[in-house]
Amino acid sequence: MNMSFLDKWRRHPDADRRVSLAESVRADPGSVVELLSECELLRAQAADSGVELDDSVRSLEELDQLQPVWRDDPEVLPWLGNDAGLYLGTVLVRTVRGAVWQVRQDGRPVVRLASGREVDVVAAGQDWADVGAPELSQEYAEVAES
Repeated sequence: MNMSFLDKWRRHPDADRRVSLAESVRADPGSVVELLSECELLRAQAADSGVELDDSVRSLEELDQLQPVWRDDPEVLPWLGNDAGLYLGTVLVRTVRGAVWQVRQDGRPVVRLASGREVDVVAAGQDWADVGAPELSQEYAEVAES
């Protein structure tokens, strides 16, 4: 996988200053979509349950129906929540007109809507993984309306 923004993010021996991930992403926004959409842990969990994550709204609904077996594993829970948020963001960016990934200066990825509203999809994913609410499909519907 060729993600040129990673080269800019890494410190080069001849560089005098570090470049933040946010700056690197601004330089190559296409690569960040690919990176953030990987969600390997969530995709594996979904596949084990027979759910295909095809970046559609329907797949969010299917995720909402999964048995939350990850809640029994405190080491998996935060990672799965992070992946769920990144997947929600991926679906938003690919299906909502004007939605784009943005990385805040603190390094947190968010989805910025055409209206300028910022959606912290990682927080939404972590809430979903922890307690099941709000459902990913409900969060999508609320965000897509605005």
